[in-house]
Amino acid sequence: MLDSTEVTDNKEQSRFEFIADGQLTELTYRLNGKRLVLLHTEVPAELEGHGIGGRLVAAAAARAARDGLTLVPLCPFARAWLERHADAAPGVTIDWGTT
Repeated sequence: MLDSTEVTDNKEQSRFEFIADGQLTELTYRLNGKRLVLLHTEVPAELEGHGIGGRLVAAAAARAARDGLTLVPLCPFARAWLERHADAAPGVTIDWGTT
């Protein structure tokens, strides 16, 4: 089912991408100064339940950690995933409010 093994950060399109079953899955974001604002996760219905959305959010958390960014999960999926998997963002400041 998985075409790639890792999520890529397509900075030109402002989205984290993962190819699964020949289909693009994505987490769109905007960079607002030192804030990585997570906007929308898109995973086709037939690919849901395989942890792909979580991989996308984990990649965003890893970038925030690496670049010293505050993570702002406006996307409902990303927010819920981070609430359930706080250990996936060690040392990352998360702004649970809105921007």
